[in-house]
Amino acid sequence: MNADDVGGVHIKYLYHCPRQLWLYLRGVRPEHLSGAVRLGEAVHETSYARSSPVDLGAAKLDFIDGQHWVHEVKSSTRPTPADQAQGRHYCYRLEQIGIDAKGAILHYPKTRRTHRYPYTPEAAGQAQADIAEVIGVAAAPTSPARLARSACRGCSFTDYCWTE
Repeated sequence: MNADDVGGVHIKYLYHCPRQLWLYLRGVRPEHLSGAVRLGEAVHETSYARSSPVDLGAAKLDFIDGQHWVHEVKSSTRPTPADQAQGRHYCYRLEQIGIDAKGAILHYPKTRRTHRYPYTPEAAGQAQADIAEVIGVAAAPTSPARLARSACRGCSFTDYCWTE
């Protein structure tokens, strides 16, 4: 895996659980069995329907506005570090192709809230560090340690981590 192969889902999984990222990179994809994933897809499909997704190869963002703000629709009720990292990653990807992204606006339709995160030089540096960390997890010969079981609540990968 190289830096160009790292997409938003990789960044999200890195922040959520490195083991989840490691399994995903090896083709373990149980998301279709998860009610939470299906809910997220439904929220995404019914929110901001007039917007067009932007395909950057490995990274696919929900939409970008005329002011160059990245918009991401989330099914959760509040921001997480993974959400912020994903928005930062998309800004970095846009910067790599010559688009001066202003930052990320995360939309939470369930609570009708938005959170704005400007894209700064520090954010760009963190985005590069995140990509390097994803590549490191991808190269690891064995899976990272699993998280505490309480952190796995609702994760579609639980059976892969906790079945003895």
